[in-house]
Amino acid sequence: MKSYIKSLVPAAALALSFGLSSCVNDLDVTPIDPSTNMKVTPENLFNKCYALMAMAGNGGANGDSDVDGIDGGTSGFVRQLVNSQSVTTDETHCLWGDEGVAAFSNDTWSASHPMLRGLYYRLFFGVTMCNHYLEVAGGTDAQMTAEVRFLRALYYYYLMDGWGNVVLRTDMNPGKGQQKSRAEIYAWIEKELLEAEPNMAEAKPEKEGEAGYGRADKAAAWLLLSRLYLNAEVYTGKAEWAKAKEYAKKVMDSPFKLNTAATQNNWTAYQQLFMGDNGTNGASVEAVLALMQDGINTTSWGTSLFLMASCTNDKMSDSQFTAGNGTVENWAGIRALPDLVAKFFPANNAPQTTTAGMQAAAGDDRALFWGQGHTLSIDDASKFDNGYGIMKYNNYYLAGGKGKHSQFPDTDFFLMRSAEAYLNFAEADARLNGGSTTSEGTAAANALRSRAHANTLPGFDLNQLLNEYAREFYFEGHRRTDLIRHGKFGGNNNYNWQWKGGAKAGVNISANYNLFPIPDTDLNAHGGLKQNNGY
Repeated sequence: MKSYIKSLVPAAALALSFGLSSCVNDLDVTPIDPSTNMKVTPENLFNKCYALMAMAGNGGANGDSDVDGIDGGTSGFVRQLVNSQSVTTDETHCLWGDEGVAAFSNDTWSASHPMLRGLYYRLFFGVTMCNHYLEVAGGTDAQMTAEVRFLRALYYYYLMDGWGNVVLRTDMNPGKGQQKSRAEIYAWIEKELLEAEPNMAEAKPEKEGEAGYGRADKAAAWLLLSRLYLNAEVYTGKAEWAKAKEYAKKVMDSPFKLNTAATQNNWTAYQQLFMGDNGTNGASVEAVLALMQDGINTTSWGTSLFLMASCTNDKMSDSQFTAGNGTVENWAGIRALPDLVAKFFPANNAPQTTTAGMQAAAGDDRALFWGQGHTLSIDDASKFDNGYGIMKYNNYYLAGGKGKHSQFPDTDFFLMRSAEAYLNFAEADARLNGGSTTSEGTAAANALRSRAHANTLPGFDLNQLLNEYAREFYFEGHRRTDLIRHGKFGGNNNYNWQWKGGAKAGVNISANYNLFPIPDTDLNAHGGLKQNNGY
């Protein structure tokens, strides 16, 4: 059983049904579980601060949802993080008719968007769980307290990145709280991380089953600080490139390393990061923060299963992928945009072949696409065979075989990987050097290319680094933030991709889309909130 879920699963045994009423800012958390009349212990609260990212609620895939009025899929953290960061960008397009999907694919969302609302409320639910832990148990264990402060800062990072000016709540006192500026939220996050980091565990990668796996340590704080500083100019108007580079270097110099294991059973080192046994096969040397999954005990429609099933159908099978991505679920919805595939095939010559053929043709292990029976261009957005499939995540085991369950995967989601530090370092280095990397920045970026068996480059400019982020982190929840930092999302930048703005060839979208709208339900429940410009 995966460690941080132990006292929540059997989740049904405690069934901690904390939920949102109409507005998270008025959330009231009871210390008694109504179904069992059992007290909520500090250990359970601590576990919940982590587990809410990996599970929709406490009863598995078909159980309750932490967010009242929104099903577990619509509010699932990983599912909506990836939707909002990938389906809105030059990475992917989705054909499903679920409310909100087309608005993501076509960059036409509004304040009533259900999936953005689900992510917003789940993040605030995380803040509330952390506040509740800190209120009832914050003085009992210095390391656990520091971890919860880190998690609260992480939730606020995603809120600040997505919505900008949000309510800052640091206690459980009743009341609506005060909306703060993005710069004020930034300063608070920075302070929280700097104060929490000394009391967090020393940076050390673990495997599943070892103490500390799935928990944040100093390296997680350093990597989040690096990310915060790398985007500081967007968030505050003041660049912090030197600090971004400094904290990225801390991660690079830590025991967390890139997984550079030898190819085994045709699974490359890069693919090993996204497999059903990634918690035990050695890839976790790169997992700065893993969201743990187990096909029997921590089932979810919105975490690793979503990342697999959304991109496949049952026709994708070869000597490696003998049943899609290793589960019986093949939902056939999300495809790679030709703009993403072009990052690996700049001559627009991607073959219509299997994943292994794609990797060989690209000369890059990260080109995990399925082109056999598919067209590269998404001319008809309603057809799954328009656009290449994505075979990045799977439920196979490195030594052979599939996961514990035929439906739900064991694949942990590495929310934070040390690989990010290498690109953060390279970009900060380039920003400090007039837009091109020095030798040390070049070496950092080439470390990722070498791991993927791609040709190394003599240097990188900012556009090349942005493309490298796409190649390394597609479908991991990064892209929208990266495009905004480089001035290539909203606004008259003429950086367009297929179906951007709802046009097949892509059109510029308004700069106001660089922020998501505060959900209308929160505006209605909280009369003092000010909506973001343009909504």
